[in-house]
Amino acid sequence: MIRKTALMGAAAVLALGAAASAEEITVGYFLEWPMPFEYAKQMGTYDEEMGVTVNWVSFDTGTAMSAAMASGDVQLSVSQGVPPFVVAASAGQDLQILDVAVSYSDNDNCVVAEALEIDKDSAAELEGKKVAVPLGTAAHYGFLKQMTHFGVDISTMDIVDMAPPDGAAAIAQGAVDMACGWGGSLRRMKEHGNVLLTGAEKEELGILVFDVTSGPASWVAENSDLVAKFLKVTADANAMWADEANHAEMLPVIAKDAGMDEDATMATISTFIFPTVEEQMTAKWLGGGAQEFMKGVADVFVAAGSIDGALDSYDSTVNTGPLESAAGM
Repeated sequence: MIRKTALMGAAAVLALGAAASAEEITVGYFLEWPMPFEYAKQMGTYDEEMGVTVNWVSFDTGTAMSAAMASGDVQLSVSQGVPPFVVAASAGQDLQILDVAVSYSDNDNCVVAEALEIDKDSAAELEGKKVAVPLGTAAHYGFLKQMTHFGVDISTMDIVDMAPPDGAAAIAQGAVDMACGWGGSLRRMKEHGNVLLTGAEKEELGILVFDVTSGPASWVAENSDLVAKFLKVTADANAMWADEANHAEMLPVIAKDAGMDEDATMATISTFIFPTVEEQMTAKWLGGGAQEFMKGVADVFVAAGSIDGALDSYDSTVNTGPLESAAGM
């Protein structure tokens, strides 16, 4: 059904020749990843403000989002992890970052099976162990950086490419010694083990964890006004959530859309930071910090043999034009 929906959305767009007057678009997002935009999604605000029908398709990983955007099935992806974006851009896919969707250093991590009783003081014992990692994602980058920090030789490990829901099931069944992931999957992983480093400890090592809204550069160029309106609706939803007085109204709607109960939704979203448009334009984020971070991610992946090569610079992969337009709306 998900595949069928994606293809229907893509067919409609392609039939219109990807013109700026597109009557419908398809946007990718994650289940069990609660964010304020989902309130606007459920309320029909995107359709109303953009003047088009927005079809939504859920994905398990950011790498799958990249593939869908490459094939033309999806025009925009909300909350794509920076590492999968970097993997795609480094391979030559013409993608652009359009905003900073969310920062979440405490909500993306690796969990060690409780039976091993391994913590940060005994992390060297992870050598030779089996680990479930969604390759090319933020969790993969965090895994590599943590193992480097602890001096663990990953060549001794049995690294299995698993989407977070599968990794959570594997560690619960005792099929792997460690699993990496985010959101609801990470919460389930923690029921069967422990993390090595907290979010704050990871940030001290330079492991930033944030997601972006992304899209194919050519499509964005032809539909910049539409993209700006999309980003404006997202920013307004974030601003609404920032006022706790709105939580009672928004939480049930967000929880339903995310496929979670309200307690789990609040537990997850409370660890998220949604930078304002003004904050996103600063040096920390789209004013240079994100570009530098992407280069660092790419270099780590190259060194680990995960990708063949990195771009000399990732400056051209960030397009702040639509966000600047959104700020003026």
